Amino acid sequence: METVAVVGAGLVGRAWAIVFARAGFSVAMWDKDPDATEAARGFIAERLPELRDAGLLRDDPAVVLGRIAPRPTLAAALDGAVYVQESSPERVELKRAVFAEMDAIAAPSAILASSTSGIPASAFTEALRGRGRCLVAHPINPPYLVPVVELCPAPWTDAAVVAQARSLMQRAGQVPATVNREVTGFVVNRLQGALLAEAFRLVADGVITAEDLDATIKHGLGLRWSFMGPFETIDLNAPGGLADYCARYGGLYAELQRQFVPCEFTPALVGELDKARREALPMADLPARQEWRDRRLMGLMAHKVKQPV
Repeated sequence: METVAVVGAGLVGRAWAIVFARAGFSVAMWDKDPDATEAARGFIAERLPELRDAGLLRDDPAVVLGRIAPRPTLAAALDGAVYVQESSPERVELKRAVFAEMDAIAAPSAILASSTSGIPASAFTEALRGRGRCLVAHPINPPYLVPVVELCPAPWTDAAVVAQARSLMQRAGQVPATVNREVTGFVVNRLQGALLAEAFRLVADGVITAEDLDATIKHGLGLRWSFMGPFETIDLNAPGGLADYCARYGGLYAELQRQFVPCEFTPALVGELDKARREALPMADLPARQEWRDRRLMGLMAHKVKQPV
């Protein structure tokens, strides 16, 4: 088995460990906090039987868990790894230090990837001797249930490294999406950010309640978006396809864009929305609801894998 190293055993790192182990890779997992690694392994042991029951795990859970080995040091985790997935906290100074250490330790052929949600690889790899093998591989949490992963290279990342990372992600059962150049927030967060800004604005302006806004997505747009992207959506929403749709509704969307202005997440607005969420879901119930979300995602993914593309 090829070895993949997972550096950082928090929410994202432990999910990546499931992704790679489920696909048959040997996973070497390390965190500077040994307790985090043990907690991650316990979480994984609980989740694997559920994935098997949902039809999202081919092998016996014990076999998959056996492919994940905690390592006592970073050097031990990187030993023999062909690919490294770093998932440390979102601080550029920390990532710069971690990548410098990994670049000095890992085999020259190993790919070094970061799970960062918004820090471009150029911000923490420029000074590295092996900077050409570094890139961002940004998942959507949790990646073992949401398969898309954004691959975003730095300006100096070798094109062959991007291609190899894309191939490895496909073998791991993920759906890679290559971001051709660095942009703030990559692509997924830019799309989510645009939707969130308008959602916050509509609530702030009294157009709709937070509860009803959520309903428009989960019972409306989200149903289509679970199996189609926005371009395919509009292509199918007019008799003559995408060009026909734009001819019919282009003026409306142009007017909407003229109305869009930056929406600041002010303390008052955040407080209002947080109050609405806490009324709907007390903070004490948040962990249980997160588990509910994951099980719903399992059910959705189990359905999707049985459907024709």
